[in-house]
Amino acid sequence: MPESSLKYKPTKWIMTILKTIFITGTAGSGKSLLTSKLYDYYTQNSAFAAVLNLDPGVENLPYTCDVDVRDYVDIVSVMKKYDLGPNGALVMANDLIASKIDDIRSEVERVNPDYLLVDTPGQIELFAYRSSGRFIVENITSEEKTSIFLFDGSLITTPINFVSLALLATSIKLRLNLPTINVITKTDVIGEKLQDILKWSSNIRALENSIAQEADGETYTLTTNILRGLNLSGFAQGLIPISNVTGEGLVNLEGALSRILNLGEEVED
Repeated sequence: MPESSLKYKPTKWIMTILKTIFITGTAGSGKSLLTSKLYDYYTQNSAFAAVLNLDPGVENLPYTCDVDVRDYVDIVSVMKKYDLGPNGALVMANDLIASKIDDIRSEVERVNPDYLLVDTPGQIELFAYRSSGRFIVENITSEEKTSIFLFDGSLITTPINFVSLALLATSIKLRLNLPTINVITKTDVIGEKLQDILKWSSNIRALENSIAQEADGETYTLTTNILRGLNLSGFAQGLIPISNVTGEGLVNLEGALSRILNLGEEVED
């Protein structure tokens, strides 16, 4: 079924959900694990959090879902019904999820949390670049919404990879139209490289110098041209190191979330 043939018919709801946080990033960047850590953090600090899983193809999750799209869309059934392979079924399933938005929203309303943590699909392009993803973002009703984009620490240890992911993060922000906080995951495995990454995020000259040492003329020209088109000034405040193993950095992340969602009033630690 082509994407254009899906017709979404949103209805008006009165929701009591106050804040919604979408966790996005590339496959394997740690979205589900960070979702779990954030849920634990809010719960331990007496805030009522709930988790919405939007990945129809995931098998195991490090948290218990309060609302789960797999209850509405079954990948195996989609493959059989439409005679699709795994990738085609994932594309179809993500579009079908949008057609279930009223049911999903009704479930979330019954849970009625203070914070809704939305764990997005592992294949970020299925969520961010298809109209169904933007539709879901717009039709999960809450007072405030924000997005967390995960920079996979193991992927950005070179300056060119850093620029590439910065470009992706900017593109995702443009597509979802949400205020975005950028974090680095897997800080435990990148060691001293973390300091280089933080320097690149706040000092464009240092980043350009690092690119010049690594890249040939054509790559350097292309990368620096991309840099001039990106607003990296915001990354200095938003690029927060997070350890999903120890939880280090979660306090800083919660503070950044509060500045967007709660007008600066942080959850009591």
